[in-house]
Amino acid sequence: MKLFVDGRKNTFSILSKQDFKSKKIVWFHASSLGEFEQALPIIETINRQTYTILVSFFSPSGYEIKKNHPALDLAFYLPLDTRKNMNRIVHVIQPEICVFIKYEIWPNLLKSLKQNSTQVYLASALFRKNQIYFTSWGNFFRKALFHFDFIFTQNHDSIHLLNEIGYTSTAKSGDTRFDRVSNQLKMNNKVKEVESFLMNHKCFVIGSSWIDDEIVFMDFINSGPKNVKFVIAPHEIKKDKIESLSKKIKVGCIQYSKFKEYTSTEIENAQVFILDIIGLLGKTYSYADMAYVGGGMGYTGLHNILEPATFGIPIIIGMNYQKFPEAKLLIELGGVFSVDSSEAFFKNGQRLCKDKAFREKSGNICRDFVKKNTGATKYIYNAIFN
Repeated sequence: MKLFVDGRKNTFSILSKQDFKSKKIVWFHASSLGEFEQALPIIETINRQTYTILVSFFSPSGYEIKKNHPALDLAFYLPLDTRKNMNRIVHVIQPEICVFIKYEIWPNLLKSLKQNSTQVYLASALFRKNQIYFTSWGNFFRKALFHFDFIFTQNHDSIHLLNEIGYTSTAKSGDTRFDRVSNQLKMNNKVKEVESFLMNHKCFVIGSSWIDDEIVFMDFINSGPKNVKFVIAPHEIKKDKIESLSKKIKVGCIQYSKFKEYTSTEIENAQVFILDIIGLLGKTYSYADMAYVGGGMGYTGLHNILEPATFGIPIIIGMNYQKFPEAKLLIELGGVFSVDSSEAFFKNGQRLCKDKAFREKSGNICRDFVKKNTGATKYIYNAIFN
């Protein structure tokens, strides 16, 4: 909360020191880290010789991690959506193009951008019937949608909902996250510490886990198959959270931050490796034979299942996935498995560990699903910049 408040105090000071006149300005707004990952494939295709690229964030979890990303010219916190703030920020930046990501609808900012004759787009948009835009009392926010020049949606259902309120400047482009995760296959995914730990064992990666998730997977780790090693990448890597997680683990356990302190025997005998560092989870999925993706046992929101899916591995998730269409589809197809208890996790985990044919079949479903849904970035880029 302190970062949230203090960060916004500096926004106009930061902007006042920039040169916004030498090149055309394209401005992306991403609420948090997940939305930035959706914007990034588009950002990386833009000609930096022609455009200055700005990204604003609402959440510290996006800004603090990505503020120095090499694909950006400047990152900043977006001030609160008052008419005065938005008129001022648009006047300073004078953007030619502004792209909002997924859910980001800021009525006063959108109005200011249109008054500035900025081209305004919403990319990778996803709408549901119960959102305020489609209710009898949501007229103020519904009107804001009509400030967009065009809305690129993830699915046809979103188009139908927009059409029902009279908005027709829309098309299904798909979700740029598929392009983002697909690009991971082309990168160097080597993590030498993970390789030293695994020693050719089967690998079960548990990504972005919360305390609610630990309730379902901990018994399996402590009493599951001994020929499997586990890599856990908790969502929160604060010292007290890591200590709490470590105490629950009853088998040999090591931590990334202390890796150099362990002997080769300790590393070899450990069955659990805690990645208490940010930035290695995407690479680590490349070593996985199966994965659990966190967030679905609580209400913080299911984390990105496409990251492991692109590597062709089956995935277990918690029970709260209804707002995530890719999870619903992959469950129907048989690549993802939802659990609501420790017993259910144990059952699914054992089958994936023991049944190679089943594991590979489920993993291939995930891989093919990602491949089939790539292409949104090219579609959106061509529509906006060509």
